[in-house]
Amino acid sequence: MMKQIIHINQHNIKHNRKVTACERKPVITCKTYKDNNYHHSIDLVSVETGEVLGSVMYSPDNPLSCGANVWIELDTDIISIKPKED
Repeated sequence: MMKQIIHINQHNIKHNRKVTACERKPVITCKTYKDNNYHHSIDLVSVETGEVLGSVMYSPDNPLSCGANVWIELDTDIISIKPKED
């Protein structure tokens, strides 16, 4: 199994505030030891079932009521969230 890191690029979020929608840079980077892939939103999909477990969303034109432009949406019927111990 290959480790993958999802990174949110704050520099691109700030850049995107100053440009038109067609000039926006992707803010989500999916990194592996081999490459980087850039996206505006991604789905987190089960390898076993193909089911979408959650999504990482970027929506500067329709942010959450708290003002967030990037967030994670999960189906809590199939995923539980536990704090990670340091």
